[in-house]
Amino acid sequence: MLQLNPEIWIIVGLCVLALLLIMSTFAKLYRKAGPHEALIVYGFGGTRIVKGHGTVVFPMVQVCRELSLELMSFDVAPQQDLYTKQGVAVTVEAVAQIKVKSDQESILTASEQFLTKTPDQREGLIRLVMEGHLRGIIGQLTVEEIVKQPEMVSDRMRSTCADDMNKMGLEVISFTIKEVRDKNEYITNMGRPDVARIKRDADVAAAEADRDTAIKRALAQRESAVARAQADQDRVLAETLSLAKQAEAQRDLEVKRAQYLEVTKKQQAQADKAYDIQANVMQQQVIAEQVKVQQVEKEQQVKVQEAEIKRRENELIATVLKQAEIERQRIETLAAAEKQRLMVEAEGHASAIRAQGEAEAEIIFKKGEAEAKAMNVKAEAYQEYNQAAVIDKLFTNMPEVVKALAAPLANVDRITVVSTGNGDATGMNKITGDITKMAAQVPALFETLSGMSMSELFAKVRTLGDKPAKPDALPPSTKSNGA
Repeated sequence: MLQLNPEIWIIVGLCVLALLLIMSTFAKLYRKAGPHEALIVYGFGGTRIVKGHGTVVFPMVQVCRELSLELMSFDVAPQQDLYTKQGVAVTVEAVAQIKVKSDQESILTASEQFLTKTPDQREGLIRLVMEGHLRGIIGQLTVEEIVKQPEMVSDRMRSTCADDMNKMGLEVISFTIKEVRDKNEYITNMGRPDVARIKRDADVAAAEADRDTAIKRALAQRESAVARAQADQDRVLAETLSLAKQAEAQRDLEVKRAQYLEVTKKQQAQADKAYDIQANVMQQQVIAEQVKVQQVEKEQQVKVQEAEIKRRENELIATVLKQAEIERQRIETLAAAEKQRLMVEAEGHASAIRAQGEAEAEIIFKKGEAEAKAMNVKAEAYQEYNQAAVIDKLFTNMPEVVKALAAPLANVDRITVVSTGNGDATGMNKITGDITKMAAQVPALFETLSGMSMSELFAKVRTLGDKPAKPDALPPSTKSNGA
């Protein structure tokens, strides 16, 4: 990778720094004029006006000052009294709106007049000029013209001040009179004749209006009374005619209502009779149809029963008789075959069977002898049983019996219990109660199988501690009696 010499980096940094310094210096030298102001640049190269753009001002050889083009508003109110054409002293307060003209020549003229002055000094000079012109205009007019025609005073003021304002590079935008007053109440008394005349004319007009109103009210009341009387007469006549027509209409209505009721009753009676007749006819038809339906049903039932009898006969023949015949033939065939096989086997193995029979007889004899001995031993052991042993034997085997009785419940997949809420044995209590009843029947089962009641069985069992003596231990008298 190419590596630059550090000296080159230093040179580049110095160039950038110099460029930034040049740009900063140029920015400080460059001045911009807004739309509300004008820049007056004078010195090297003469005086020039910059408006709406920027320019470079070189220090030490050029100077730049700002001249405001904004609207100036101030009061024009002379402290001394102004005398009118009639010699009446008045005080006038007005507001003037003035600004510097926008053309180059006017800006240059205004800069010559006001560039080094403060805003207050500038407004003071303009106010003196306008107050002088206002004094001259007021001296040419009467109080009535000043009070009643303020627009005319404003127009004269603008036209009179225009030449002097142009010489200063200014223009009057507006001049408005705010107030005119005097110390001798001339303006107040000036309107009194008019006020009195207007008030008199108003009173006369009000009296004439009241008179005309009273006359018209009386005429209206008379016409209203006449119209009301005529209306009452017309109303009474109309009510009379209306009542007469209402009576006639009521009479006609009652007659028509009676006729209608008579016709309605006749038609209702005919309709009721016809309905009863038709109902009886329909009832007879319904009964006849019911009899036919019952006959058809009985015939169909007979046919169904005959078909069922026939089907059962065929089923009996097909299932019982045919199967019995087939089974009989099969058994006869098997019996004949077995008879033949046994005869052949008997002839072929007679000697072997005889020998096997003798051996089996010997085995059976030995086995019987052993079982007889075992039974004797068991009998002696049973004789040794007392009441506790019997009870233990019974109660030890009782769970097996109960388990065998409850075994069918193990094959039940699900039990749905419907409880009606009658009594205490409901729901699961009913199932457990039934199982308890089954367990309670076990003693009865023992009695049925043994043929002896439990009370007799326990009576024959010796009580605890009652153990008989063995035959060898009996007294000599007992042995001899037994012999």
